[in-house]
Amino acid sequence: MSTILITGGSGLIGSALTKALLAQGRTVRHLSRTPRDHNGVRAFAWDPQRGTLDKSALEGVDHIVHLAGENIITKRWSPERLRLCQESRTESARLVLSVAREMGLHPKSFISASGVGYYGAVTTDKVFSESDPNAQDVIGRLTRAWEDAVEEWADITRVVKLRTPMVLAREGGGLPQFLRLAQWCVLAPLGSGKQWMPWVHMGDLVQLYIHAMEHGTMSGAYNACAGEQLHQRDVMRAVAKAVRRPLFPIAVPAFALRLAMGERSALLIEGSRASSQRRKDAGLTFEYDTLESALRDLIGQN
Repeated sequence: MSTILITGGSGLIGSALTKALLAQGRTVRHLSRTPRDHNGVRAFAWDPQRGTLDKSALEGVDHIVHLAGENIITKRWSPERLRLCQESRTESARLVLSVAREMGLHPKSFISASGVGYYGAVTTDKVFSESDPNAQDVIGRLTRAWEDAVEEWADITRVVKLRTPMVLAREGGGLPQFLRLAQWCVLAPLGSGKQWMPWVHMGDLVQLYIHAMEHGTMSGAYNACAGEQLHQRDVMRAVAKAVRRPLFPIAVPAFALRLAMGERSALLIEGSRASSQRRKDAGLTFEYDTLESALRDLIGQN
């Protein structure tokens, strides 16, 4: 069976992917600032800021999955914070690449997370496809820099970039927060509520990573989105219905979000759809391609 090295393996997506790969009998390694063996996974030492990495982590590796990166939305976007968000993605990819080149390695694939923020924080009826250029706003430029660093791997292996929207999962991300607000009967639309809110079920996202490993014809960018994409207010209404709570009748004003969150509020009050056609053409049909089916699985919607 294959050996997979994951950066950011202890995060939300990395943990779910690791569990699925181990269940298939594959060998999984992580890169971590605190190396250890845990639950069948060996974590090797690295420090992207210092430019250090235990070379033995790459020995015999078939696929590399790049998930490392600072959370983009949790802290205000100061120039230093934006630099850290970008470099935690770009320089970490380059560090692993420099070691792979030094060792003369040619893994079967380098599969990286990316984001639908590539198309910018904008609300439009356009459905963005992978051939569209990146936006020139903050999130569009950051995501482009991320993908540019990933593309440097193309000299030695096949590169796949999965542009990911909001991930629906039981263990973390936005859904548990939405559920808490719904239980308190204060779940509400954000801003106009008319912005689109693309999403993906965690189980489907994990299968997309595995599909990208197993199918050598996959290359380049793919929107990792479910087929059904709704307005933000309709997503909130569906979550409230799933837990049998009312949707709070008053929307959270856009100006209040801007005051509380600054520039990063655009990630919540703007949004557009992203086409899932290229993913379907690659031969993967999502099990949870509608929001109703996803919520039924995650929170038992009737």
